[in-house]
Amino acid sequence: MEASTRNPAAPRRRRPLATAIVATIFVLAILTLGFMWWWDTEPPQFDPVAVTTEHMKSIDRPVSTGAVTTYTLIRSVDTLLHKRGGYISNDKLPPGVFLDNMPNWEFGSLTASRDLVRALRNDFSRSQTQSIEDKDLGEADPLLSSPNDRWLLPSSESQYGKAIDRLEGYLSRLGDAEGAGAHFYARADNLADYLQIVSTRLGSLSQRLSASVGQLQIDAAPSVDASGKPVPAGGQIVRTPWSKIDDNFYEARGYTWALLEQLKAIRQDFGPILRSKNADAGLQQVIRELEESQKALGSPVVLNGSPFGFFANHSLVMANYISRANAAIIDLRALLARG
Repeated sequence: MEASTRNPAAPRRRRPLATAIVATIFVLAILTLGFMWWWDTEPPQFDPVAVTTEHMKSIDRPVSTGAVTTYTLIRSVDTLLHKRGGYISNDKLPPGVFLDNMPNWEFGSLTASRDLVRALRNDFSRSQTQSIEDKDLGEADPLLSSPNDRWLLPSSESQYGKAIDRLEGYLSRLGDAEGAGAHFYARADNLADYLQIVSTRLGSLSQRLSASVGQLQIDAAPSVDASGKPVPAGGQIVRTPWSKIDDNFYEARGYTWALLEQLKAIRQDFGPILRSKNADAGLQQVIRELEESQKALGSPVVLNGSPFGFFANHSLVMANYISRANAAIIDLRALLARG
């Protein structure tokens, strides 16, 4: 009798709840993966001259010398904040917290923007070292140098947004005949100083990318033993951990993406001085190499094959284009230094 009083349907009542929970988890997982795929896409290039002309027309200002370089910087930072998924580097929740390629891309692009805003503040906007710096640029530089992964107030996005506002203020005053005090000096020495910073960045990126397969790094500093006898130079094998290979690759992609836009803008603003130094072809060569570095990746993952192995090594390919661009920049700086 006791067995007959049991309700056989009781366990079945719990099945719909368990099924609903499993289905919800499955749908959330699919949505998360979908957003991860959608957000993990590099933004397209833009035409610095075209977008600057359109923007200056919208604010009824002339496209004066320096406007293309300044607005290209603004557009690069704005792209960082408003691309697919927005700014991801400081995300603490899914799906952004699961992404690492795009945050590294963002850091590379941000590094290039920081270098340019500092060059604007210290060199391009000043006639000499003793001149007063532009107020807007003096505020934009530290704002853009804020930590890239801060999510507490003030967040990274808010600081970078304020930097854009300061750059807009500088841009709006460029070309005023009197009173505003906003200037842009397109001189050969200013450009050479900026390209020195770029060359250092590219050299570092090239070495880090090449270390994906391991390389012998020779100690450059000479050493002596206790008796003063020279000791032969030693070295060590430097190899990037496998978990960092794609990080370095996408950081390089982000840096070269922003640098390519900046150099296209510089080609416009520094056109007269480049032509007078016969250096316009040299800058075009740098731009061509950087354009090659931005071609679409034909693989779902960053491959790390041996240098002459069966599979590709995307880090070495990127390092090749970066090294060639750096070599062209070194030649370009030599042309700018000539009288």
